[in-house]
Amino acid sequence: MSDVSIYTKPNCPYCSHAKALLASRGIAYEELDVTEDPGILTEMVERTGGRTFPQIVVGSQAIGGYDDLRKLDGNGQLLPLLQFQAA
Repeated sequence: MSDVSIYTKPNCPYCSHAKALLASRGIAYEELDVTEDPGILTEMVERTGGRTFPQIVVGSQAIGGYDDLRKLDGNGQLLPLLQFQAA
């Protein structure tokens, strides 16, 4: 299992952007499509507090959506966060 989970839904451009950003950094992630199982949506809301897509979790820390991910990456904080979670 990856240290990064991303809750997605089909045809979501922000989900696609988030997955592309993670892939471009070589970051493995577990994709959880909320349309495959109603329980996944409930899990997402409980785990992240968010109701928009995508919702991204690094380790046990909910970081938010694509804009939050992009901001962390742009500030140089994404890779250190992953290393901290792995430690």
